[in-house]
Order: sequence, then C-alpha cells, then structure tokens
Amino acid sequence: MIDLQRDGDVFVLRFDAGENRFSPQFLDAVGGALDTVEKAEGPRALVTTGTGKFYSNGLDLDWLGANGDQWGPYLDRVHGLFARLLTLPLPTVAAINGHAFAAGGMLALAHDLLVMRDDRGYFCLPEVDLGLSFTPGMNALITTRLPSATAHEAMITGRRYPAAEALAAGIVHRTAPEAEVLPVALGLAGPLAPKAGETIAKIRTDIYRPVLQALSGA
Repeated sequence: MIDLQRDGDVFVLRFDAGENRFSPQFLDAVGGALDTVEKAEGPRALVTTGTGKFYSNGLDLDWLGANGDQWGPYLDRVHGLFARLLTLPLPTVAAINGHAFAAGGMLALAHDLLVMRDDRGYFCLPEVDLGLSFTPGMNALITTRLPSATAHEAMITGRRYPAAEALAAGIVHRTAPEAEVLPVALGLAGPLAPKAGETIAKIRTDIYRPVLQALSGA
C-alpha cells in the first residue's frame, strides 16, 4: 500500500494502492510512515509520490458509500493528514507522477513544493461536478496555497490542469518528464534537509494558523 525508503537525507514515501484513495487503511499507513519520518534525527526532508497513473484520487467514495455514518470522523482524519503535513518539522516535496484529483490534489498542496509530470496527468478539483462542496478546512487550504484567481477557477469550474497549465497557474513549481519527476523532487528536497527542526515547524504553524484552525473545526 505504501513504501517508505530513505535516500540520503530524503525520505521517499511512495503511495502504491491503485488510485491511492484515502481508505482508512491508507490513512493508517501514511500516518505510520510520517511517525517514522518525524522521529528521525538529523537533516531530513520528505518526498511523496505515487505509482503508475495516479498520485492520488482523494477521498474513498466507495468506502464512504458503505459507511455513511462515518462521514464526520473520516473527514476529521483527512483534515488531520493535511494539517500534519503543513506542520511537519521538515521540508516536503510532492512528486506528482500522475493524476492528483480532489483531496489528492489538496494533499499535494499541503507540501512546500510540487513537481508534476509533464506528459500525462491532471491536477483537478472536481467537487463542483460531483455535487460536493468544500469543507471550511479544504477551502482554507486551497485558497491559501493557490493564487486567488487560480483557486477561484479551479474550485468553480473543476478545470483539469495539465502540467504546463498548472505551472503557469501557480499550482506547481516545476514540471519534468515521467522518469525525472522523482529525481527533480529529490534535487529540490535534498538541499532543504538541513532546515529540518522545530524552527521550520513553528514558521509553518504561524503561516498556516488560519488553515489549521479551519481544518480542526475551530
């Protein structure tokens, strides 16, 4: 389901569960991996990536359909994952190897830097087409991490952004061919690894305080 490896000072967390939807088991596995990364000592950074066509397609709607009474606790767990990434005491880079849709796109936005595959895959927030609204926490994350015009367009229209358009719109920071997405992400993360520590966590917490409050329901 996931694989965590260390490449020098950089931990690589690879999602390997098909569309990488946020099933309870997936959330458990990612949380455990983040525990390992957070407890490590010395310079360190984190790169997350997926496999095949998908970085992540977000919420596990099939599981929710069968467990409708768990909607609130489930969303709390998803919000908690976003908040945890925003406050990790180390730099983070999303290596977007394929589609990053809905909450999967929001997961990518919770990283410091984003690198996107340039020949296949979209960044998309399709909630408007699914008849779903954004929670206050999701709204705060998106509107804080994206330029205002881009956030408005992405949320209102459900536009699918290929890599070149995502770069121009300020969604991602770099694009690369499929084989280079992870190496480029590692190249960005490695030099930032010495910045790991409580200072970066404090800076992030201060930057994202309104987002964190919205994600916590405060």
